[in-house]
Amino acid sequence: MNHMVSDVKSENLTQALKDLETQGDDELKDRWRSLYGTTPPQKIHRSLLIAAVAHRMQENALGALKPSVRRHLIQAANNPATARPSFNYPSQRPRAGTVLVRDWGGVTHQAQVLENGILFRSKRYKSLSEVARVITGSRWSGPLFFGLKSAREQNHGTR
Repeated sequence: MNHMVSDVKSENLTQALKDLETQGDDELKDRWRSLYGTTPPQKIHRSLLIAAVAHRMQENALGALKPSVRRHLIQAANNPATARPSFNYPSQRPRAGTVLVRDWGGVTHQAQVLENGILFRSKRYKSLSEVARVITGSRWSGPLFFGLKSAREQNHGTR
């Protein structure tokens, strides 16, 4: 199945991303050229090629980083000695309307962030942790489960 960049809408994105795994190397390299406007590196590993193509497809369908976040990342990258958290960094809480996606047990789960809670399977929950508990059947940090927080951050109590 050959998806062109403009054909991949956010509702088709999940399937298009899954389809990347079954595409041949030549097809993936063609996709790279159409997305990046350049030839892919000659000896790029297939897993990196898939990840880079998937990243750009998601950016095109869902939007790229906000300029403020991009500036913050560039500033942090240019000053690696600064290990302390930056308190002027935007909130970790996703904005209302954001759809969080997590694969668990062979099923893709989607939870939509609301102004006051989370919508999951047409039911409103108070927190991401409640949704993670429904999905897994055990206690989870919702931000950790949905990838908004790393295990290191969770264990050290940082943002």
